[in-house]
Amino acid sequence: MFDKLISVERQYETLMQLLGTTEVQSDPPEYRKHAKALSEIEPLVERFRAYKIAARDIAQTEELAAGGDTDMRELAREELRSLIALRDALLGELKILLVPKDPNDQKNVVLEIRAGTGGDEAALFAAELFRMYSKWAERQGWRLEVMSNNDTGVGGLKEVIATIEGRGAYSRLKYESGVHRVQRVPATEASGRIHTSTATVAVLPEAEEVDIQINDKDLRVDTFCSSGPGGQSVNTTYSAVRITHVPTGMVVSQQDEKSQVKNRSKAMKVLRSRLYEMELRKQQEAIAKDRRSQVGTGERSEKIRTYNFPQSRITDHRINFTTHRLTEVLNGDLAELLDNVVTHYQSEKLKDATAVS
Repeated sequence: MFDKLISVERQYETLMQLLGTTEVQSDPPEYRKHAKALSEIEPLVERFRAYKIAARDIAQTEELAAGGDTDMRELAREELRSLIALRDALLGELKILLVPKDPNDQKNVVLEIRAGTGGDEAALFAAELFRMYSKWAERQGWRLEVMSNNDTGVGGLKEVIATIEGRGAYSRLKYESGVHRVQRVPATEASGRIHTSTATVAVLPEAEEVDIQINDKDLRVDTFCSSGPGGQSVNTTYSAVRITHVPTGMVVSQQDEKSQVKNRSKAMKVLRSRLYEMELRKQQEAIAKDRRSQVGTGERSEKIRTYNFPQSRITDHRINFTTHRLTEVLNGDLAELLDNVVTHYQSEKLKDATAVS
């Protein structure tokens, strides 16, 4: 681990020197590239240097604690306890900072929610999940835009696709992918019997054109008349778009906008993100330890969480965490739930990183 830290510190010093050269300063793209690289490792280098200072001070204080008069030894021992606590805390931070970063963490999100088993009750639950994530996004100051939705007409959603734009959106939501289960008594259930329904959630990192290249020759684009609400233009203009990615057979439809151009743009955004996630999944499946650290990317059928209404309980089955704040969570207070899941998987990655070190 310390060899790695020494190497990163040398890299930091090299970048500092490069940023001070006239050649780099006169080349804005090159300057931005080096400045970004510097900012990414700066916290690690700062903690490492603080750790080295603490280690040096501990060595000096141990000498004082071993000699001198009684008062001096007692002061030195007290200072030593404080320095050891600081060193250990810095060591813990260093281990966390050494955990490999997910390059997608700062990306925006494409959120897809679909009703699963359970009929109308599943569709109502899908709508509640979408409201929950919408409220959470609002709390974070993120921007949510609905790309497409298919409602049941009674408050439920068969499917909804939306984008969430905000700093670190993917890093916070990426472990939400999977099957969410609800247990409750439906309003139409006269006998009071508890029903179980499901909805699936997919959280995809929004892919830019630089992330995934799509050849026009690989696309089949069909246009058709929109259906449902939308004013006079509905069923009169071919504004709806269906794009098929021929090599994979992946199909994306979009009809929310009156403009065919806007519908195509939205459909391409969803298609690009799905293809990007598919490529990521291939990479993850090729590496066993990465597969263990990912959630909801290759195991869509795995139940990750249960929302039990009679007991006002939410259980995350992956980490054996339970909270009885169901109402607050469904109203968008996801901090406790997300923090526990993220902390768990960061700890798993830390174990892997420490083992490799």
